[in-house]
Amino acid sequence: MKRTSECQGDWLPATPTSEDVMAGEVSFLGLSPVKVGKDVNWRSDPYKNRSWSMVFHSLRWMGRLVADYETNGNEAYLRRAREIAKDWVRDNPRGGRTTSPFAWQEHPIALRAPALVCLSKHVKEDWLTKSLAEHARMLADPRLYEKGHNHGIDQDIALLGIGCRYGRSEWSNLAVKRLIETVELDVDAQGALREQAPRYATYVHQRLKVAIDDIKACDRKVPSRISTRWQSLESFIAHATQPNGYMVPIGDGGADVRPVGYDDPSQKVKVFGGAGYVFGRSAWDKKEASYYSIRFGPGMKYHGHEDHLGVTYYAQGRDVLVDVGFDSYENTPYRRWTMSPEAHNVPVVAGAPFRGRMPSKLVKSTTGGDRQSYRLTDKAYGVGRTRSVLVNHGEDLMAVLDRADGKGKISNIWHFAAGLTAAQPKNGRVVLREKGFKATLVQLALPSCRPVNGLRVVKGATSPIQGWVSPSYLKKTPAPAVLSPASADPLLTIVVPGTADPEVSCSGGKVKVETADGPVTFTATPAGALS
Repeated sequence: MKRTSECQGDWLPATPTSEDVMAGEVSFLGLSPVKVGKDVNWRSDPYKNRSWSMVFHSLRWMGRLVADYETNGNEAYLRRAREIAKDWVRDNPRGGRTTSPFAWQEHPIALRAPALVCLSKHVKEDWLTKSLAEHARMLADPRLYEKGHNHGIDQDIALLGIGCRYGRSEWSNLAVKRLIETVELDVDAQGALREQAPRYATYVHQRLKVAIDDIKACDRKVPSRISTRWQSLESFIAHATQPNGYMVPIGDGGADVRPVGYDDPSQKVKVFGGAGYVFGRSAWDKKEASYYSIRFGPGMKYHGHEDHLGVTYYAQGRDVLVDVGFDSYENTPYRRWTMSPEAHNVPVVAGAPFRGRMPSKLVKSTTGGDRQSYRLTDKAYGVGRTRSVLVNHGEDLMAVLDRADGKGKISNIWHFAAGLTAAQPKNGRVVLREKGFKATLVQLALPSCRPVNGLRVVKGATSPIQGWVSPSYLKKTPAPAVLSPASADPLLTIVVPGTADPEVSCSGGKVKVETADGPVTFTATPAGALS
């Protein structure tokens, strides 16, 4: 059996397998399999989960049958694929009274069209041709087009596929024209994805590879404006990947995303100024290297969270300060909390209402040598808040100085990795341990250098929600969060991995910390400077 480019490729799902589909069973998103039987109920929504329904109506699982038919010649696979697709077309007329509400949403249309194009290579029937024409009209509709977003890339791939399959140049020309514009909006000139979740950079990179291959298969020249931005994404993905091989889970990105096949750049520190990221590390190719991320930039959109001025910190081979991660797209109280400032390592202006979707600025950065420092500011609480961050490598340490303008009182939140156990705060300190690993959080008020009393450790709380992380999709586990009291004075927070009792001296803005590997000295001023 001839294998076709339309039916082969990494667009095919790993689950369900063809054997599963033939047995009338489908499984998506790691959720338990669902029996769909021979006569599929397209309004089925067993998990009340939008992502499940989107994948269900994408019909990629039907495409798996056709791809395997091309490999093994099993005619039963092709017959069943035809039955599934024809049943979907019959039961889901656009605007029909019993049509599933998910059937004609923009993303299922975009993902389903390539599966139907694949089927059309072996099934040449009027109902399928008409359905693909209707898909093309919907894909070409500017009112449904998601310009500057990964959905738009999927829409362009789908419209290109139908246009090339049936020789309709008006569709394929439109797809390539729109793709150029979308790629340049979605990926900036530095190669950073603008969707505010680095995990989606891997998806966009993969899908652009599909688009490039499809353009070539359609006997067209790939525009350099597409290929250049596609290649530039690789550096962003590499910088957003921690030394343990997992992407830092910023925005709608799970902690279990592990990119492969991306070369390490030469730079150890990279500031993506337009998109609003700082990524830094002490070394490449060493799991025990230290690593950090900082967020700033445009206000929240697409897959972003309210995480501006937030930091993460990985040191000595493990996560220390973490983002709580991504649970799902379902509109639940927990989902809403994961997107809020309280789910990130950020400063909070006590008593002031939070104003969402506000931009923030990186106003100063020093990125050379084994020490980097940054200063960031915004007015997300109506008054200015300033955060300075200093990271020291070798003698590992992260120091953060937070202050509010005027009479504002500042507090902050620190989310630690789930495996760590936090002791009760004492004299402005919290000690965290796990299987021989130790870390200490020290908090001082400036300019007095007095330890901050009133620190609280919260773990697994539900009212209000606090002290959780999401290690993977639809999973959550209790994890220690350290909350500081509101302070009229600037708060200096020092995180020292590798020791449970670091000696800290502070006087006249000079700070000295005895880390596990030796002393670190730096300057901290009430005006908000760290150096």
